[in-house]
Amino acid sequence: MNSQIDHLVVMASSLDAGVAWCEATLGITPAAGGEHVKYGTHNRLFKIASPKYPLAYFEIIAINPSAPAPKGAIARWFDMDDKALQKAIAQEPRLITFVSSTEDIKAARHALRTQGIERGQIVHASRKTNKGTLHWQITVREDGERLFNGCLPTLIQWGKPDATEPLRLHPRNSLPRSGVTLQSIAISHPSGPKLQAAYEAIGLGGVAIDTGPANITATLQTPKGLVQLNSLGL
Repeated sequence: MNSQIDHLVVMASSLDAGVAWCEATLGITPAAGGEHVKYGTHNRLFKIASPKYPLAYFEIIAINPSAPAPKGAIARWFDMDDKALQKAIAQEPRLITFVSSTEDIKAARHALRTQGIERGQIVHASRKTNKGTLHWQITVREDGERLFNGCLPTLIQWGKPDATEPLRLHPRNSLPRSGVTLQSIAISHPSGPKLQAAYEAIGLGGVAIDTGPANITATLQTPKGLVQLNSLGL
């Protein structure tokens, strides 16, 4: 099994706040993204691909105030309904998790289950872009939890479920170069060995894992020089 870093997720209290933070912190203006109707969220995106992380892009996500709340008992993904997380990102946008791309999401989800980890149901989603319709499958728990303080990646598989949709319809191919590239990603967590076993189970490399206080550190080369983003245990 093989998985790789797909994208980083930064949550903001609003997209306007996220754009302003991105311009001040990274020195670029993120490109337009789209809406996620099922979860009442929307985003802005930009490419951060590098030789080590060829698929990588960056997502700034926020609750869409113009969208209705999710229906029934559906919780928003990435813990976005969590009050402590909302309070923290009201002060400043924050790196909260990352997403790992796999060619077989069902097998990757099963591999985590063998480690005693329930990554969540596989949800089918899509959105239109100027280069065609993006289709993907993504793991989302019913409670919306990220798990391990966001240090365990959400799983994603691009393309239609029947695999007839070409992988060229990936966000990286509809995004221009941003001037920002991902240099490294490192994880610290009290359950470091368990996370290491989980990463190995899904074939995810290129991520340093240490045992310590919960944190995700992403190092980016930007127009403002090297910038480190930290999740700080949230």
